[in-house]
Amino acid sequence: MNAQAMPTKDEIVALEKSYWDAMKAKDGRRTSKLSGKIALVTGAQGVMRIGKERMGKMTEEGNWRLESYSLEDVEVSTPSPDIALIAYTVRQNVSMDGKSQNMRAADSSVWIRGSNGWECHAHSETLLN
Repeated sequence: MNAQAMPTKDEIVALEKSYWDAMKAKDGRRTSKLSGKIALVTGAQGVMRIGKERMGKMTEEGNWRLESYSLEDVEVSTPSPDIALIAYTVRQNVSMDGKSQNMRAADSSVWIRGSNGWECHAHSETLLN
């Protein structure tokens, strides 16, 4: 049996930023690859189960654009070599229907390492005042 090394905080932060960068580029192929077969997502729209392919389409479609983002107060927990939890605050500038807005939110993701590498299986976002 080939034991996996525990991931470092830097590795998990890089994964999360890769997802954000894919969203910024509207790269549905990349968000689909980084997503679990079914991801649980919570946010302002409620609770959703989103499949890999749908996540990719959602990334590419719609009249929105992630202009910029920055992660702050990042915390990572690795309960096992193949599971990583990340939580942070994010400042993001988003354009929706041509209107730019700055938002601050508390986000968290659950990453699981499987035969296809690391995949995000859950993501939650709570808007902050």
